[in-house]
Amino acid sequence: QVQLVESGGGSVQAGGSLRLSCAASGASFSSFCMGWFRQAVGMEREGVAAIDRYGTTSFADSAKGRFTISKDNAKNILYLQMNSLKPEDTAMYYCAADFRVYGGLSSYNYNYWGQGTQVTVSS
Repeated sequence: QVQLVESGGGSVQAGGSLRLSCAASGASFSSFCMGWFRQAVGMEREGVAAIDRYGTTSFADSAKGRFTISKDNAKNILYLQMNSLKPEDTAMYYCAADFRVYGGLSSYNYNYWGQGTQVTVSS
C-alpha cells in the first residue's frame, strides 16, 4: 500500500520561502511519477509541479521561476521548494504519485494522494 505524508507547510509573509516534503512508503520510490497539487478554499484542485520517473519536470505557469520540484530516491522524499511566495499561493498542498512514467499536472493521472499540508501567505 503506497502512503504519502506531506510536511513543511506553514504561514509566511509574501516574498518568503517554504520547502514542502513528501515522504513515500510502500513501493519503490524510483517507480513513481509524482506531483504537487494545491487547492484553495472554493477552488478546484490544480497542478503546481510534476516530475516524471526519469526526473523531467513540469510546472504550472503560476509556479515557473519560483518553485522547484525534486526527489531524493535514496530517501524516498519528494520536495517542493517555493520561493517568492504570494498571497495567491495560499492553499492546501497535496503530494501525489502514480506508477506511470509521466503524470503531468492533471490530477486524473495520479492514484495515490497524501493528506495535504496547509500553506498560508500573508501580504
